[in-house]
Amino acid sequence: MKLAFNVSLFPVTAGVNNAGHLVIGGCDLVNLAAEYGTPLYIFDEQGLRDKCREYQAIFKKNYPDTDVVYASKAYINKALARIFHEEGIGLDVVSGGEMSIAHAAGFPMEKVYFHGNNKSPEELKLALQSHIGYVVVDNFYELELLDRLAQERRIRQDILLRITPGIDPHTQEKIATGNVDSKFGFPESSREEAVKLALASDSLNLVGIHSHIGSLIFDTQPYLEALTVVLDFAAEMKQKYGFELKQVNAGGGFAIQYTSDSPAPPLHVYAEALSAYVRSRCTSLNLTLPRLIIEPGRSISGPAGVALYTVGAIKDIPGVRRYVSVDGGMADNIRPAIYSARYEAAVANKALEDNQEMVTIAGKFCESGDVLISDIQLPVLSPGDLIAVPDCGAYCLAMASNYNASLKPPIVLVKKGKARLIRRRETYDDLCRTDI
Repeated sequence: MKLAFNVSLFPVTAGVNNAGHLVIGGCDLVNLAAEYGTPLYIFDEQGLRDKCREYQAIFKKNYPDTDVVYASKAYINKALARIFHEEGIGLDVVSGGEMSIAHAAGFPMEKVYFHGNNKSPEELKLALQSHIGYVVVDNFYELELLDRLAQERRIRQDILLRITPGIDPHTQEKIATGNVDSKFGFPESSREEAVKLALASDSLNLVGIHSHIGSLIFDTQPYLEALTVVLDFAAEMKQKYGFELKQVNAGGGFAIQYTSDSPAPPLHVYAEALSAYVRSRCTSLNLTLPRLIIEPGRSISGPAGVALYTVGAIKDIPGVRRYVSVDGGMADNIRPAIYSARYEAAVANKALEDNQEMVTIAGKFCESGDVLISDIQLPVLSPGDLIAVPDCGAYCLAMASNYNASLKPPIVLVKKGKARLIRRRETYDDLCRTDI
């Protein structure tokens, strides 16, 4: 059956049933819209679990001492945290809120890494009280604060130091994190002093070095360049101060395919390149092989998520554009507005119909920039049709807002024909709940 949309962009369980409706996880999206309303976010449980298993299998095959740690900033809630725990991977959190979600889900806190460039005293206290596994220290302020707080509690906290490798990851500038002009990490001028202070502390146990170069990285070379900086620095610190590198954290940022013309490398390409390079570089530097930590976020949750919208108003501007407005937009997916992110889509209730018109999918919010997809070929649309947008499992919900006092959408987890609500739709009462 030849479809008018690229089904490979949708979750692994996606298909079309005899009614001509898009199906994910055995669930008809038309039925899901009728039961839960739209906007609606749908996560394919099999897709999430398959990707966790693929990461572990492929990286451990190439480098057995690898830990896979999911980057919660992509999106986390209690249901997803439990899935990641069941699949044996760790969590990377960047706030007290993400940490609290992990704790509330019963996630083993010893498998959690705490990131962030400006962790508050309250957040660091919470981390210590929660017996968090690792704090990834970002700057001198944090290093001194954490040292004092750990000393007060009479504990020794495992830490990694985040360094800025000064690498161009060849990605969108707003999601580049490892370049010289970055708010994250210790720059070259102060790395050595950070190591000296950490090693001198009785309350901090420096176990590794962390670097993160950005997101949506399609090439392995920037990772290898960053690893060169990290491993060479570790070797220098070993020679000068006896520092033993037990963990090297290469970060995440592995690319996914959002559109038909932007294929991402298969996972084994990243795994083979990083693993081989860590081995060879450590051998040449006379370093004991460290544990390799990777932090995928988008590449685990992104392809498993689909956003579902209902078509409302349609506006024709002859010779210019046809706007098709939906009941969501930048409040639940701000990526197109701030990153110029591109998506494709399918009409869930007309999945077998041919594309016949060029349209622009616009959101309902009071901004001209609230456009989800510009100039896409779709079947002829009418009010009430359902637009399904793939690859929405990462950074859409995590960055969602209540702009225009809108209600954040519900989320369902689908598997083998059954849907489970894992977050209800907000209500108008929710909007006023914190007002005084």
